Amino acid sequence: MPFEIRSDLPPELLPLAWMIGRWEGAGVVGYPTIESVNFGQEVIVSNDGRPFLEWQSRTWLLNDAGEQVRPLATELGFWRPAGDGEVELLLTHPTGIVEMYHGTVEPAKIEVRTDGVIRSPLAKEYNAGHRLYGLVESQLMWAMDMAAVGQPLQSHASAQLKRVE
Repeated sequence: MPFEIRSDLPPELLPLAWMIGRWEGAGVVGYPTIESVNFGQEVIVSNDGRPFLEWQSRTWLLNDAGEQVRPLATELGFWRPAGDGEVELLLTHPTGIVEMYHGTVEPAKIEVRTDGVIRSPLAKEYNAGHRLYGLVESQLMWAMDMAAVGQPLQSHASAQLKRVE
């Protein structure tokens, strides 16, 4: 399905325009403290005419047959272009964690690292993250490394998503 850039999109969003839309797919999540499992994901990236993108992501555990078992993670946030090939990603999670990422944007590639992490007193220990997003053969591919629960920064999750209407 071809993607057309909206004519009302603020010019500073052009490097991020490829992300706009609804995406669905599957991935794998694991960490030394948890067993690796497959998950499904839906991501909605939208713009209301202002110079940022809204990000909504929800994931769910998949069983061996690829059926939804239960919800996993939810994140809401904003992509903010910072000029000169730089970008910010602000994310909030219902688990009591807020992340502020900073990084670079290139054509069809974004790489960000946490610049700050805020946790509520009841949230699990989470210290840092690194995320890579790319448009590969019309699919949104992403990978995340994290440092949490006493572990150093290492692979945590990745997924491959297709644009849907």
